[in-house]
Amino acid sequence: MRLDTFLLALSTFFATLGPADMVLVYAALTERNTRAERQLFAARGALIATGILLFFAVFGQALLGLFGITLPALRIAGGVLLLLISIDMVFARHSGGTGTTPEEENEARTRPDISVFPLATPLIAGPGAISATILLASPVGLFTLGWFEVVVAMLAILLLCYLAMLVAIPIQRLLGLTGLTVVSRVVGVLLAALAMQFLIDGIRSAGLFGS
Repeated sequence: MRLDTFLLALSTFFATLGPADMVLVYAALTERNTRAERQLFAARGALIATGILLFFAVFGQALLGLFGITLPALRIAGGVLLLLISIDMVFARHSGGTGTTPEEENEARTRPDISVFPLATPLIAGPGAISATILLASPVGLFTLGWFEVVVAMLAILLLCYLAMLVAIPIQRLLGLTGLTVVSRVVGVLLAALAMQFLIDGIRSAGLFGS
């Protein structure tokens, strides 16, 4: 396994899936549910989100071809999206890029089962995570060593998200809002650098300014 590819995927998925942010949101959404219900929602949501992201990992390249989207264009668009997400993380602004909007949270509070919406999507498998999956998996080729590295990194962070949901309320009480915000901001800085690298690679690949 090439460590650089795996670490790139791991850090990107950590930022876009947002386990730290998920602790706060999930704790707020399930504060009135029983422990058994929270465990059930977490398991269902994580499994559904895994299916969604695996779909894009397998069929992302085919979807790009279907819509006539080139890899350089995807790198540029993905870089812009990840940069916007990183800005939100650094400045502690809440948007729908890596989680739920306030309107979606309000709607979710009235639903008996939040496993599919808003948990599986957009809280876990949101626009940022889907874009990152296609962006990382498509260039390396389907079922290659690089593809498996991306998928393993994705599954590792999905597992972390699941574990974070299981202990969301205790972690929220332990770290508090300030502690979780610090973690989110540090990851946001790293994601900003990754986003710029995607932009640079996309522009270079497209030959917009020469080699």
